[in-house]
Amino acid sequence: MTQSLVLVINSGSSSVKYQLVDPASGDALASGLVERIGEDDGVITHHYGDRELEHRGPIADHAAGMRLAFGMFEESGQSLDGVCAVGHRVVHGGEVFYEPTLITDDVVAEITRLSELAPLHNPANVTGIDTARELLPDVAQVAIFDTAFFHRLPAAARTYAIDAEVAQQYGIRRYGFHGTSHEYVSGKVAEFVGRDDLNQIVLHLGNGASASAIRGSEVIDTSMGLTPLEGLVMGTRSGDIDPGIVMHLRRSADMDIDAIDQLLNRRSGIKGLSGVNDFRELRKLIDAGNDAAKLAYDVYIHRLRRYIGAYLLELGGVDVITFTAGVGENSSEVRADALAGLGRLGIEIDAERNAVRNHEARVISTEASAVTVLVVPTNEELAIARAAAALVVG
Repeated sequence: MTQSLVLVINSGSSSVKYQLVDPASGDALASGLVERIGEDDGVITHHYGDRELEHRGPIADHAAGMRLAFGMFEESGQSLDGVCAVGHRVVHGGEVFYEPTLITDDVVAEITRLSELAPLHNPANVTGIDTARELLPDVAQVAIFDTAFFHRLPAAARTYAIDAEVAQQYGIRRYGFHGTSHEYVSGKVAEFVGRDDLNQIVLHLGNGASASAIRGSEVIDTSMGLTPLEGLVMGTRSGDIDPGIVMHLRRSADMDIDAIDQLLNRRSGIKGLSGVNDFRELRKLIDAGNDAAKLAYDVYIHRLRRYIGAYLLELGGVDVITFTAGVGENSSEVRADALAGLGRLGIEIDAERNAVRNHEARVISTEASAVTVLVVPTNEELAIARAAAALVVG
């Protein structure tokens, strides 16, 4: 096994995704998902080649789950001895981290401190880091930050209009998230089109959703802000709301901050409006005539179109609009409805092209469309693996 392999770990609050990647070829030699951590009915699914291993049973914590997953590598005949680095997705880097960073005790302490800006994400990321350092103590550990791509947002785009001293003291600015995906996809778009001077809008639409406006190689705006809550309507997150709603709920409903946090992050978005957060389930409800599901979808599309329109104006025109991530890559309805009726702006979707489903980058606009519309699969794991390998191996 080559020495250039990277184990990529994305540790969440109740699950861990992992992938063994060859950064040079882009191949994933194995991948897996540890689910329902801390519960009696835990599940680990480990894929290698065209085979699958599964573990079912109690998974006490992240460390236990990762030990079981590492055992599956051995069971499948795959050694981790050749891994040169472990690349960790870390959601929030604040003002401190905006490049791939070799993990030390001091780095872990700072990521932990930044948990105040990402309380749902950074603590889980740290748990994954701690466990990987324990299980692979002699392997370099590298943190790749979701916020890094947006670190150099223009001042007007990153600044909130609140008291400047308060903002400075508490690190309040627009940081942006899904940066690894936006950077990877926008780079793939430039390769696909054969130009690096493009005005691009990238729409990362999954359970979490974000948009970015990119001029050439520079990102000039993004929809997420201080936290991953701002912006588009998401699976369980509200996206943009009037901040006064927080004060209103505190005063009128006697909800404390933790309850409001849970409401806006876990019980809002598509799920809050319809009861489901999976777009496949939402589509079934819509087809069955469910009015709440139809409203949830309409709100989702309305917000998405608002951001597309804003970025068209901000860029002064756009060359390419790209859909990526789970919903963006798989929902032809979302793509069609997001860009419906924009022929006067030079944006036309080809219905037949849009209906095609595969895992390749592809054009879905008409030949006559002045703006190229693409579907480009994201690959955050490969981007993390290559960044980690570049730092460790050079």
